[in-house]
Amino acid sequence: MTRTWKTLAAIGAAAVTVLAGCAPSGAVSPAASPATSAAATASASASASQAATPAVPNDHVVRVAMSSPGEAQIRVWDDVAKQYMAAHPETKVEMNYVQDDLYETIGLQNLLAGRNSPDIYFEWTGERLRTRLSEGYAADISDAFKTGPLAGLFDDATLAQYTVDGKVVMVPYSADVTTVLWYNKKMLADAGVQPPASWADLLAACDTLKAKGIIPIGSGNKDLWPAGNWPGHMASRVVGEDVYAQTLGGTGKFSTPDWESAFGHIKELADHKCVNDTANSIDDNAGAQLFFQEKAAMHPIGSWLVSWALDEAPDLDFDYFNLPAIPDGKGNQASAIGVATGYVINARSPKQKEAAEFMALLNNETNVKALIKAEVTPLTKSASAGEKIDSRSARLTQLLNEAPAIVLPPDTGYNLKTADALYTAIAAVLGGKSSPKDALAEMDRKLGR
Repeated sequence: MTRTWKTLAAIGAAAVTVLAGCAPSGAVSPAASPATSAAATASASASASQAATPAVPNDHVVRVAMSSPGEAQIRVWDDVAKQYMAAHPETKVEMNYVQDDLYETIGLQNLLAGRNSPDIYFEWTGERLRTRLSEGYAADISDAFKTGPLAGLFDDATLAQYTVDGKVVMVPYSADVTTVLWYNKKMLADAGVQPPASWADLLAACDTLKAKGIIPIGSGNKDLWPAGNWPGHMASRVVGEDVYAQTLGGTGKFSTPDWESAFGHIKELADHKCVNDTANSIDDNAGAQLFFQEKAAMHPIGSWLVSWALDEAPDLDFDYFNLPAIPDGKGNQASAIGVATGYVINARSPKQKEAAEFMALLNNETNVKALIKAEVTPLTKSASAGEKIDSRSARLTQLLNEAPAIVLPPDTGYNLKTADALYTAIAAVLGGKSSPKDALAEMDRKLGR
């Protein structure tokens, strides 16, 4: 973990004022692998707020693309688009909300290669951002932060996380925890189970809940990342953060005693029937519904669950715990898994000036407050003025801020081919289709290692 990560999280922590019981509505997904709400499932759909806008010449259209962020954030983005068009009547803003898994895999790449490629698009920091820069799709926007429309909005420490090879190539958006274990407080209490503090506690909780006919951990892993990220975090706890990063980064093999030990703990989850039998055949939305409908006592996913649950299960009494400590693990047992996200201005866009102005509008004080109400943790200086937010969201930001090590999710921090191989191997072990040793060997074969 770099010091920049700590600084970035600290800035996000300043953006929130704790208010227990505050319940803004709308599902939100600021992180790598968000949940999909009814309004968010329309792939590559233009926002309805622009439907009545008169036709304008194609060269006066600013296109914004992102993985679908959920209803609460969509309302903010649509409003900002209206604000921009009111100030620039000659320009139309087209908002493109793409289904999450599609966007992350082939959706964004297809949009960038298309005839009407986005002028602004959502991306994660790390390997993905470096790839966009090397492919020529990320503009150097350093001057926009010095003397342009984005000047004064962000601290230098924040911008450092969005800098590649000395160039600021992304407008910061948020920093988020991407996986904790959420739990139904009443279901655990009724079963006589305390929130697990150790790995042994977690396995014992699975046994107790299963014996009472309750799904211990509900998951929808059809797209592989939902039950891939939290065992990925667990693997980092076992093999150590450096080995985790090196192996996912392409150095060394997965068929090692340390990785086999990590996958052995995944097998323990399967042996103790911790996860629903249908996990690998249902999607993330269906997995979340098991939790919302109180059929599963726990659910592993990121910070966006708060607003999503408040929208779809407003009476649900829930909280979270970080991944419990793994016995004999070589990694930091208080680590968190998280990402920094932002918006890239396309280097091939002829409307880079307009794109920078649009992002400046999004990050003005009024719109930042609206984003905070939508459960985003913005990274602007003005966010430190504070806005009331759900206490669980505030504590997640604190978790990110205080974590002694930050682990990047496999699918956003590293090469997608490697992440897919890891997620496939995890699914095979979790579903009882493969042994840890065989799954790791198959990974190495796929990756040519």
